[in-house]
Amino acid sequence: MPVKHTMAALLLTSFSTLALGAAPAQAAGGVLVINGTEHLAPQGCYDTDRWPLVVDNRTDGPVHVFSDPGCTGRYVTAVDPGERKVDEHGQSVYAP
Repeated sequence: MPVKHTMAALLLTSFSTLALGAAPAQAAGGVLVINGTEHLAPQGCYDTDRWPLVVDNRTDGPVHVFSDPGCTGRYVTAVDPGERKVDEHGQSVYAP
């Protein structure tokens, strides 16, 4: 294969890989309300020091409650979109 054709094939492969690469992570659409505090387009971990933990999920995806700060410890429950849950064991909420 001539060098010119090899270079063209390599460039085409490189551009295709860039164009089809993984999309960046996006925050959930909507609002996540944790103990009365609103988080617009939430993403990541949210700690709380108030009990009981009240989660009102007004986003388009589930969020996850953990027993310890930093979204560590025991997995407690999921709160689906449109759901509101009160939990006496949760100390942090993770929004993917």
